Amino acid sequence: MTNNIIETYELTKIYKLKGKKEGIKALNSVNLKIEEGEIFGLLGPNGAGKTTLVSILSTLLHPSSGYAVIDGHNILKKPMEIKKRIGLMMGSNLIYHTITGYDNLKFFCKIYGIYDYRKKIYEIAKDFNLENWLDQYVESYSLGMKIKLCLCRSLITDPKILFLDEPTLGLDVANRLYVIDKLRELNKTILLTSHNMNVVEKLCKRIAFLNHGKVLKVGKQDELKRFMQSEIIIEIEFSGNKTQIKDEFSRSDFIKEVNDSKKGLIITLDKRNDYQNLLSILSKYPGIQKIHEQEISLENLFVNLID
Repeated sequence: MTNNIIETYELTKIYKLKGKKEGIKALNSVNLKIEEGEIFGLLGPNGAGKTTLVSILSTLLHPSSGYAVIDGHNILKKPMEIKKRIGLMMGSNLIYHTITGYDNLKFFCKIYGIYDYRKKIYEIAKDFNLENWLDQYVESYSLGMKIKLCLCRSLITDPKILFLDEPTLGLDVANRLYVIDKLRELNKTILLTSHNMNVVEKLCKRIAFLNHGKVLKVGKQDELKRFMQSEIIIEIEFSGNKTQIKDEFSRSDFIKEVNDSKKGLIITLDKRNDYQNLLSILSKYPGIQKIHEQEISLENLFVNLID
């Protein structure tokens, strides 16, 4: 039996516009279930409603209708219980740039009643390679350092649940990979929103695709990819002359397309059931070295969903 720590029920948010009867529907009847301990990805372009959803779940915003239950507590009825259980990160926001990194973390610790904060601050700063920068003003930090400080701020209370909205936005490759590795190590329930397909692909087993405030599809990465993959693309590497095998492929009705590659051929099948026919042809050629099926990317999957 699964233990859902976050559940949303028809969550809807409409922003009213001055002088207009109709508002903008940022969230449209969103229903999600997130299991305890999982890293759940919310993918979507800018303006899809990701930040609005995180803001509602973290009690910064009220929904226009619907509700959510987090760790057994209704966000509308017990917002303080929610705040005790969550850590929130929204890019490099929610930190003060005109004070030091240490004072940022100290201020946050005092708000949450953490009295042994000095030791905690230096421990978590060391974990993110910020210990030598704690006495410097945050305005002198690089973007990567600001993101790390925001993560420290979110984690210093040891929350049960993390809401991370675009936690790698604007980071270079090295810092992005560093943050991804740290998030993997946390062993917490994480709702992570991003428009960066690569980050979600590396971290999340289950994903929801959001566009124009609506959930288009929810599922595990591999399930979604299999569901959406309309054709099978296979790379074949072999030694020797490829003219004969290429001619035979071109004459085969079940093969949709044949193209040259650096080490062999790339062929496209219409149906997975045609694998057997393909293997029958390949068995006649002794120079076959490798057969590899290309996977559909999350980016292509999302494009297919919104088309």
